[in-house]
Amino acid sequence: MSTAEERAGASEAEASGGTLPEAGVPDAEAPETGVSEAEAPEAGVSQAAASEAAVSGDADGTASAAIGSQTTETAVSEAPSTLRARGAARARVWRDAHPRGARALSLTVTVLALLLVVVALVLPNTTDRMGVASYVRLPAEGVVGAAVLLALPRRPRFWLAVVIGVAMGGLTVLNLLDMGFNEYLGRGFNPVLDWSLLGDAESYLEDSLGRATALAASAGVVVLALLLCVLLALSVVRLGGVLGRHQGRATRGTLVACVVWIACSSLGIQFSGVPFASEHATAAVRTQTERVRDTLRDEATFRKVAGVDAFGNTPPAQLLPDLRGKDMIFTFIESYGRSAIEDPVEAPGVDRTLAERDSALKKAGWHARSGWLTSATYGAGSWLGHSTTMSGLWVNSQQRYRTVMASDHLSLTKAFKKSGGWDTVGVMPGVQKGWPEQSFYGLDKVYNAFQLGYQGPKFSWSTMPDQYALEEYQRRIHGVKRDKPLMSEIILTSSHQPWAPIPKMVGWDQLGDGSVFKDIEAAGSKPEDVIADTGKSRAEYGKSIQYSVTALTEWLERYGTKDTVLVFLGDHQPIARVSGNHANRDVPISIVAKDPKVLDKISDWGWSDGLRPAHDAPVWKMSAFRDRFMTAYGSTPHPRKG
Repeated sequence: MSTAEERAGASEAEASGGTLPEAGVPDAEAPETGVSEAEAPEAGVSQAAASEAAVSGDADGTASAAIGSQTTETAVSEAPSTLRARGAARARVWRDAHPRGARALSLTVTVLALLLVVVALVLPNTTDRMGVASYVRLPAEGVVGAAVLLALPRRPRFWLAVVIGVAMGGLTVLNLLDMGFNEYLGRGFNPVLDWSLLGDAESYLEDSLGRATALAASAGVVVLALLLCVLLALSVVRLGGVLGRHQGRATRGTLVACVVWIACSSLGIQFSGVPFASEHATAAVRTQTERVRDTLRDEATFRKVAGVDAFGNTPPAQLLPDLRGKDMIFTFIESYGRSAIEDPVEAPGVDRTLAERDSALKKAGWHARSGWLTSATYGAGSWLGHSTTMSGLWVNSQQRYRTVMASDHLSLTKAFKKSGGWDTVGVMPGVQKGWPEQSFYGLDKVYNAFQLGYQGPKFSWSTMPDQYALEEYQRRIHGVKRDKPLMSEIILTSSHQPWAPIPKMVGWDQLGDGSVFKDIEAAGSKPEDVIADTGKSRAEYGKSIQYSVTALTEWLERYGTKDTVLVFLGDHQPIARVSGNHANRDVPISIVAKDPKVLDKISDWGWSDGLRPAHDAPVWKMSAFRDRFMTAYGSTPHPRKG
């Protein structure tokens, strides 16, 4: 055989999906040629080297001719291509010596490659569909792919197999991201908008489990993504090689698979409610494509919507006149969702706390009305809930959030500032960096995590206990005499996942600089013991809501005046592992005041008496609250059109 023929043979063997020399894995089905090293005369060392080179060829397509002097043999043997050739020759020797083992190994690798490809093609994008039935399916994409690879010559088949494998790896990564986003946010991954949220996820892991764990998890995600692409590419290449070596049987098998798929699809054959004929990968690609298209369209559409404002041109004197003289407090409780009140595991403790605190407030002269709002987000993304409530716009994506924050749309909190009748302040213990959103919310001053004097320990993600944040709000802001009433926006964070450790209430006079919480934090549950345990997560979540509600209502009972009005609500439901798969997005909202005139203004809303909204209390979209609230308290609409 000529050198050129040897090069062509080596290249074609690689392209067909046969065992690559550098992989060191023998292929029992590959034809054997030449003389093995075991058959070479013991005295002819250089002749043995020549035989090895002639049998295998090097991976660059050049055959080595190691016939001659010992010096020439040594020089050639040190070349990487000849080392690969020697490795292939040794593999061939092993295969000759262990034919059954070689065949078993080859078959095992092929079966594993087939299983990996099938799993990638039928992998669900939600955890609740991970049953066995989801994987016992015949993917249409696999049948079509086999037919295409069969129709191609060796070299094009090799490169197309690589492209297909890498594409499948990318699709699998998107499926896994979908799975995570559905679990935590109740929606799929958006390939246009959501990459920035991965950084927030890393920060959350760092705050909850430590920097080393966060870095390890981030590195693991990157390695997994690359490994999936590589393994799937190698798998498709190997399967393509098998198809090429057995074209007759492969063609018949592909035709049979095609007929079976069409028959099962036409008859609607299912196993455990899952169709046997699958086109999941095609549907996943279509879904991602539609998300990208809809996102690009939504940007322009929402910008026009944000430009329209029912109160955009309302004169300051006509904004919220019925609340003049009141100290207004708008408080968001992290992850305070409907499940906290109605879930059989979480509700008993939370309902008991609401009943006790409602009774205590009534004795102190306070009254409350409560209802439901449907949040624009779920599981995380608290800022989307905050901005939706305050803007009156449906802010359900990061793109919409950026659009609203850059607009001059009138937020509810900014309406108080624009009226000229209130000083405005924000207490944001979860903010740990620059916060340009202060301008949109119309806040004269914002106190972040580093401006409240806290010297105690962090409670996982939460920088400080809610009780401490509220006491500092009283000491620095609410308790200070001023010329105008106060409008405050407060974000409470102690009920943020992973709900471990959870603070406990201490005497209000014992709070000091927060050092009193060191022993409480040290004795609490560890995040790693709770975060992956559904039962513990649900139980600890309920306790965290009890703590936050208790801290807020005790503060109101202790420091509120006849002119204090508290509006508090949840920003979103907790993650699906706690609220349940396919849970709604409802959150409770309550208005609490001593002045009966405040609650009389909303008597036609149909809200329930007390801190606990009834199951059948009205449910509004969160974006409806701003306009209803402003209208109820005397604001006059003067629309502005974008």
